[in-house]
Amino acid sequence: MSSLPRVVVMDWGIGGVDALQRLQARVGAEWLYLSDSGQPPYGLLDDEALQSRIRAVAATFAPDLLVVACNAASAALVPNLCACSLVGVIAPGIALALRQTVPGERIGILGGRRTIEAGLHAAALEAAGRRTRGLVAQPLSAHVEAGRLSGAELDADLLPLVAALADCDAVLLACTHYPALLPRLLELLPAMRWLDPVEELVEQLATGLPALGEGVAAALPRMMTTGDAAQSERSAALAFGAAFGPWERVALSAR
Repeated sequence: MSSLPRVVVMDWGIGGVDALQRLQARVGAEWLYLSDSGQPPYGLLDDEALQSRIRAVAATFAPDLLVVACNAASAALVPNLCACSLVGVIAPGIALALRQTVPGERIGILGGRRTIEAGLHAAALEAAGRRTRGLVAQPLSAHVEAGRLSGAELDADLLPLVAALADCDAVLLACTHYPALLPRLLELLPAMRWLDPVEELVEQLATGLPALGEGVAAALPRMMTTGDAAQSERSAALAFGAAFGPWERVALSAR
């Protein structure tokens, strides 16, 4: 039996694969990834439904740590939601934005509708003297899921958002899918400070989990989905170059 902690990274789709790859390269753990794409998109679910899915993942895989790599689901986290340790991506995003900006600066917050409407990023940043501009960028995650990281179809949705962010001092990517679009975003606004919360998430977790020993190969993760396994594997490869697999289709324990 492995003495390493069991860490599950979950998201509705493949956005959290980016966080998994970065963590897996630095931290020794038994890694599992769960894409819950057999459910409606998390941005369409209410808090109770999201909390139920998180409890189901915890009950099914009994992790030591559950990483909720989705801003919409992270907005629904409450204390003592499940027995395992639990971390989301909203707090790391806020911490990163506060560290890399100063009071008076305007921070664009780019996220899905549920994330922007929850207002957790904006409330914390404005309380610390930043100005914010939240923009709903709902179609962008669908482009990433489809592997469209450039081209006219993506730009039709991306260019109006970029134009609305042009006078911001920094932009927080409040969806774990969006770092896949950073090459295109940097082409469009090369001087912008693009803030990726996954960077902060990885730094925080890497200090509290076993470091990957020098010369020790990183353990390959088990890749799972409640949806289409073949499509999940293709999407993760297109969006993030992930070579993990094969993906398995799984059912979660009812909670």
